[in-house]
Amino acid sequence: MKKYVAEFLGTAVLVLFGCGAVVTGYAAISPVWFLAVAFAFGLSVTVMAYGIGPISGCHINPAVSLGVWAAGRLPASELPGYIIGQLLGGVFGAGVLYAIVSGKIGGYDIATLGFAQNGWGEGYGGGYSMGSAILVELVTTFVFLVVILGATSKAGTTPAAGLAIGWALVLIHIVFIPVTGVSVNPARSLGPAVFAGGQALSQLWLFIVFPPIGAIAAGLLFRKRLLEA
Repeated sequence: MKKYVAEFLGTAVLVLFGCGAVVTGYAAISPVWFLAVAFAFGLSVTVMAYGIGPISGCHINPAVSLGVWAAGRLPASELPGYIIGQLLGGVFGAGVLYAIVSGKIGGYDIATLGFAQNGWGEGYGGGYSMGSAILVELVTTFVFLVVILGATSKAGTTPAAGLAIGWALVLIHIVFIPVTGVSVNPARSLGPAVFAGGQALSQLWLFIVFPPIGAIAAGLLFRKRLLEA
């Protein structure tokens, strides 16, 4: 149970601080707001890696848990508990963020300002197609898992592993925020979508389906020792 509580807490922190960097106003005050968002997500993963990593491994992402399971490093019996904890944590973190921004003087209009939800198409980010969104989520989650599994392998584990993983998430966000807002994490997508509703919920399926596919592909390559020393 300690592992599942840790995953709940870590995912809540990721959504609260990562999505918080979007909804608390950086986009309105800085032309390089996306850097704040990228670092908020990356640093959230890094700090929680050292905070809860010794307990659960700090997956804080259902796709990561599926990739680690596919690599043979997580028992199948623990996988449901990890994923449930992460999904609940994502919604809880988004709920805390919603409570905070609701206290803004003059109110916070989610319909107008959004809630850091993931998406694609006309009116979202750079206006990329569904095909681009699918490719981004597949490729970036695959790369993210390669970094995670490599940095935490027996040959690669060092005290700096959390930094490498966090920097990988920063890099992914800097490049691909305009396409999907970057998910690579079904729990990160679920939390904001619950409160944003509408298009965020109707497009949620893509962020539930494709990051896990990319993660499992990376995990299988490590399981077959094609990417492991």
